[in-house]
Amino acid sequence: MTAYPVRQLAKEAEREVRFRRWVYSRAVGEGRMKLDDAERRIDMMEEIARRLTREADDEEIAGRLL
Repeated sequence: MTAYPVRQLAKEAEREVRFRRWVYSRAVGEGRMKLDDAERRIDMMEEIARRLTREADDEEIAGRLL
């Protein structure tokens, strides 16, 4: 298994948020998904992206302090 840098993981999570917005809006519009479920799942992925971004920022700051 490949270990990916945290910054790369954060960028992928951000890409996933954009993808979910696009896909879920269509699914809700077609009646295949409830709006509250779509919003909850997007919110969770946004939180994942925020946490990974904070972690990447912290790693960069720690690296500069050494």
